[in-house]
Amino acid sequence: MAIKLVETGFSIIPEGAYIFKIVEVEYKQDFGKMIVTLATKKGMKQIERYSLVKSNGEANEGAMKAFSFFAKTALNDFSLEEIDENDLVGCFVKGTIEHDRRESTKDPDKMVTFTKLTNLEPALGFEESEPATGDPLDALDDL
Repeated sequence: MAIKLVETGFSIIPEGAYIFKIVEVEYKQDFGKMIVTLATKKGMKQIERYSLVKSNGEANEGAMKAFSFFAKTALNDFSLEEIDENDLVGCFVKGTIEHDRRESTKDPDKMVTFTKLTNLEPALGFEESEPATGDPLDALDDL
């Protein structure tokens, strides 16, 4: 007997440069967890997670620096000293999605793909087009 499957809505964003809108920010202050949900114009989502506090309760300096850079870039103001996390909602950033494929920590026989958002810079909106998906050579037909 076959079981009909439905669209899950999840797919890995292909590598390339994108403009993202920050659509949700969740800060779990008791645990020091910051979760930022970004979306492309086409609705593809990227989630950035920051563990701002270590398990021993100390500040995680590396994560604090990474989040601070992200927030200052999104708000296009590098003089900021503090923000409310909700200030980020509606802001835009431009960045590059890169894939990192590695062995699963749960099952060494499986490979998993992680996405990284790099080369961040401020963006004013969805003013630039997103990369074409599929075979890059197909884009040459449009020339």
